[in-house]
Order: sequence, then C-alpha cells, then structure tokens
Amino acid sequence: MKTDSIFVEQFVDEGLGNSAYLVGSHATKAAVLIDPLRDVDQYLAAAERLSVKITHVLDTHLHADFISGARELAAQAGAVIGVSAEAKVGFDHRPLAENDGLEIGDVRLVVLQTPGHTPEHISFLLTEAGSPTALFSGGALIVGGAARTDLLGHDLTLPLTRHLYHTLRDKLLTLPDEVNVYPTHGAGSFCVAPASSDRVTTIGRERRSNPLAQVKTEGEFVTRALSGLPSYPVYYKEMRPINQRGPKLLGGVPVLKPLPAEEVRGQIERGGLVLDVRPKEAFAEAHIPGAYGIALDAPLVTWAGWLIPFDAPLILVAASVADREAAVRQLIRIGYDNLLGYLEGGVEAWVKADLRTERLQTMSVAELRARVRSGEALTVLDVRQDSEWEAGHIPGALHIENGRLPYDNLSLSTDRPIAVHCAHGTRSTTAISVLLRRGYHNLILVTGGFVAWQARRFEVERGK
Repeated sequence: MKTDSIFVEQFVDEGLGNSAYLVGSHATKAAVLIDPLRDVDQYLAAAERLSVKITHVLDTHLHADFISGARELAAQAGAVIGVSAEAKVGFDHRPLAENDGLEIGDVRLVVLQTPGHTPEHISFLLTEAGSPTALFSGGALIVGGAARTDLLGHDLTLPLTRHLYHTLRDKLLTLPDEVNVYPTHGAGSFCVAPASSDRVTTIGRERRSNPLAQVKTEGEFVTRALSGLPSYPVYYKEMRPINQRGPKLLGGVPVLKPLPAEEVRGQIERGGLVLDVRPKEAFAEAHIPGAYGIALDAPLVTWAGWLIPFDAPLILVAASVADREAAVRQLIRIGYDNLLGYLEGGVEAWVKADLRTERLQTMSVAELRARVRSGEALTVLDVRQDSEWEAGHIPGALHIENGRLPYDNLSLSTDRPIAVHCAHGTRSTTAISVLLRRGYHNLILVTGGFVAWQARRFEVERGK
C-alpha cells in the first residue's frame, strides 16, 4: 500500500513464512516497525533509504516461532517498544490496550485487542481522516484462515479458539471490505494451517472466501479451526518465555571466529556440535562424522530448531562466506546464539589435517523399487510430513516425520538397511545425519525422493 501520505514496506522471510512491516509517513518522515525479526539491520537500511526515522517498534503478540527484534531495534535506533499490556513483558515498553493510538504524521494506528492465536494478541488498525484503511493483523487474520490456537497447550486450546471466533466475527470481519490486511504469519509458517500462498489480502476477500468466515456457529468454528493442523518445531516452546522476559541484546549480527580443524576436533570432544549447512549433495559426498546436515535452504531456520537441542554449542561448516553469514542470521532469529565459530577452510581443511570424513550411501528410485520387489529385507523410511504421506506414499514404507527422529523411541531395525526418502532429498539427508547420531549406520539416501518415484509412475498408496 502506498498513498500520498503513507507507505507500507513489507519484509518477507520465506523460511519462517512471516512478514514484518515498516509503516511510515512521507510528510513527517516518521515510521513504525511491526513484528520485526532479530537481525534488524535490514529495517534500519530501509529506513535510511526512505529517509524516515523509526519512532516505535511494535509486536502483535509474544511470538512462538522467532525471537522478536523489538529490543534490538530499540537499542540501536532509540525507538519506543509497544507491546500488549496483557503480555506482561519484563523490559521497558509502552503497554498497549484497546483503542490506544499512535500518530504517524496525519494518520493513526489504533490498537485492537484480538485474542485467539495467543491470549495477549493485539492488531493495529491504520486510519486516515478517521476512516480505516489497513489492518496489521499478526496471526488474528491471515490469507484464507487464522493462526493456530493450540501452541500454548491443551488446556488453553479450546478457550483460545473460542476467543478467535469472536475476534473474527465480532471485530475484524466487521471492518469495511476495502481495508487492506497485512498479516504477520503466512504460507510456510508452522503457526498456521495450510492456506493461500498470498501474503496480503482485504477484509472483503476474507469475508467472501475465508473458510473460517463461512461457519455459522461457534462449535463449527472450533471444529474447523482445529482440523488439519500440522506438527510444529520443538523450539517453539522456548520462544514465548524468551520474548516475554526480553531477548539478549546482540548489538548486530554476530561475526563468527575461524577455527582450525584441530581446534574444531577439540571442541567436538568437549561437546560442541557441528552444523553443516552446505547443499545436500556436498554433505552426502563428505562430512565430519556426527555433523548435523541441514542445508541452508532446507530451510535451516526451521530444521535446526526442530532437530538440534536448544542452546547447543555449534560450529558451522558452510560452502561460502555468504552462506555462513546467512546461516548465522537464520540461527539467531530462533535464539541459537551459542555459536562457537566456523571450520576454517571447510571440509577440505579437515581432510588436509588427516581427519576422518564420512559419506552417505545413495540409491536411485529405480534401484529402490527393484530391491523392494526382489523381497530384500529393506526398510523404506519416509520422513515427510503427515499430510504429504496421506496424499501418496511408497507401498510398504514406514512413516516417521523428520522432526520426530531425534526424540521418538524409534522402531527401526539395526540389522537391515534403511532407505530414507523425503520429497526431493533435502530432509532425508538431514534425517540420515540425525539417525547416524542415534547409532544407525546402514542408511541409504534415496536420490530424487518421492517426486522422482512419482515421475517414474511407480505404484503409490494413499491415505493413512
């Protein structure tokens, strides 16, 4: 949205599936920032490019999927933090309640209490000359749905879902059709059930097409809102308490120190964990024994938080300086701050130091099918999400979601080979790195994954 008086700049993080918004006045050169990530240099650079000063930084709720950048930006830019009064945060802020207002030039942001996704959730309604023009809805209303209400445990799920029903029916969907809606959560976020890939919408569009707007009763709403919810990363349980008490200030994106191969070996012996963010093909070819293999575009921000113990001491292996810096950004966004350094010279330096590497066994889908049809004692392990499995899977395969592999009591045999696949090969590479750490060694990566299996028109089963 851009008018003569106001602009909205969106910052999308595809890995988290979330958006932050810089809302500013052309006239007064003042701006507010809504729901920022922790690496705030991107917002400061935008403010400088637009010649505006960020006066306030606002959070719609206590986020479960990332560390808020509000404190970081306030420390670097002197902005005032605005947070729901119900959040009861442990740092300096302006508590916000229903109908509180923030002036941005000749427009106003009005606070709406919109509980449901979380108890303290608020949204921000932008008004010009007294008329609403845009809604910054956090997770209270997203494109084609609303953010899930089950993240705070079983006891709160039903009450929060009922709150969400009234937030939508009695408040947000009563706004004029032409009001633009800018959600924080969107496609790719585990805070939402599957929805549209669009990241902005309007009240009119949602009133006409959002399934949650079509229900007639509260009971029907509860049933629909709680159906089809995917599993979510285990690191979520860490984020809300950190955001409530106040994240540690970093003062910028950390710059890691280089560690020679011998020092990395010493760190590993003292409990350090190696995180290899190179592409899956490079990890399969050669990697440090015991390393987590999570490609940068997996995305790392999701799977590191799902598979690696929170606050683990980490040593990075990356293909380039740019990849290493991108990995650091993804990790600090979810609170993985215990970064010991990076392997100087990469895996090549490890090899030159006469230190051992491992490689993954691989097989094509054609070879997999031939070995299964021959009656070989081979376990086929599918690590995709439940919804993917139900849509179609290899007959006779065993299904365990990737995110469960580090924690579940696995029913996998150690006496027979295990052929691991996902959709394309990224998650299955990660899965094998986790299984290796759990003591499984006869593991085979199925190249091309289920997509390649389908492309060959091999047999597929559907359903649970």
